[in-house]
Amino acid sequence: MHKENALIEIRIAGLGEGRNEIDLICKAADFNDEQLTAAGFTGDIKTSFFIVKSESEIAVTLNTAAAADLTCDICLAPVTRELAGSYTIHYVYGAEEENEDPDDADYRLLDRNAVSLDLTEEVRETIMLSLPMKVTCTNNPDCRLFITENEHEGLDDHEKSSWHESLEKLKSKYR
Repeated sequence: MHKENALIEIRIAGLGEGRNEIDLICKAADFNDEQLTAAGFTGDIKTSFFIVKSESEIAVTLNTAAAADLTCDICLAPVTRELAGSYTIHYVYGAEEENEDPDDADYRLLDRNAVSLDLTEEVRETIMLSLPMKVTCTNNPDCRLFITENEHEGLDDHEKSSWHESLEKLKSKYR
């Protein structure tokens, strides 16, 4: 996604040789992406860039943090989680023939005359990849997927729900 007016753009000329750090905050709505909004990201997205510039390449490590409004997969209660992600990209100066593996997504060719790096799509993908596979409540004991044996034994019979009993039957069946 390389647009004329990039949302997140790093000017190469503004980077000094060696280490550079840049922190940015933008709104999820600024991305104009329905998938991002549907996934539960509606507030601020904090992004920090750790950039190492040398004569032959620019290595960019980006870290993202954003709050997501999710739904518990078990009881459907609303859950807000602070999600973080990280991604490293190497921009290599040179011709395409010099690149050993053109299909490697972590290494990208960069023209020596390039003025800036558009990192909008990389930030969006890092945020989307930080979404958990399974979401459960932390304050509802029936929603905890990984309950320890001591906690399970401490439950009274009236506190055990039907799915606890079903799990006990399966557990004893496969022992």
